[in-house]
Amino acid sequence: MKKYFAELVGTFVLTLLGCGTAVSLSCGVDTASVVGTALAFGLAVVAMAYTIGGISGCHINPAITIGCLVSKRISVKDAAGYIVFQIVGAILASAILYLFTSVTTTDFGGTLTGANSTAGAGNQLAGFIVEAVLTFIFVLVVLGTTDEKKGAGQFAGLAIGLSLVLIHLVGIHYTGTSVNPARSIGPALFEGGQALADLWVFIVAPIVGALLAAVVWCLIGCSCGCCQNKE
Repeated sequence: MKKYFAELVGTFVLTLLGCGTAVSLSCGVDTASVVGTALAFGLAVVAMAYTIGGISGCHINPAITIGCLVSKRISVKDAAGYIVFQIVGAILASAILYLFTSVTTTDFGGTLTGANSTAGAGNQLAGFIVEAVLTFIFVLVVLGTTDEKKGAGQFAGLAIGLSLVLIHLVGIHYTGTSVNPARSIGPALFEGGQALADLWVFIVAPIVGALLAAVVWCLIGCSCGCCQNKE
């Protein structure tokens, strides 16, 4: 149960600090706000990786959990528990962020919760492609850097966090960058409207990207026996 709660806490921190920064900086209005938001998400991952990594592995993202499940690094039971607690953590964080922003007189000029949207991509299909491709890259980095034999060891958290910074720099203007279904579900529930209408994109696309990353990693570098037999 401790690892499930660790996932809740980690996803809570990621969502509150990442989405909170996006709201506070009115992300997207200028280059500084985009860079600041990208750094916030990446640094939150680094912080949580070294805080709860030894407890749960610090997935804090259903897409990563699915990638690990397909790669046989986690059981179905634990994967289900991780995902449920990740979503709960994101919802709690979004509730607090909504409370912060709804009682202030500050004009944030947009979303109050850091919700994702496909508006920048032009349509849901384009947004789907962006999210699937970026999630593929992100989950591939996670699988590679955390591999028991070929991974980056204690530097994995740093590599993962920095890759998330890069991914946000690419994707923010298109979709706000999710690559994390939990991070999208929480804010969308409080934002409503278009955020809810687009939510399926930010759930399905990261799952597709994660599945593809698991397959590719199995082909190029997985250390499990079934893959080594293919070498």
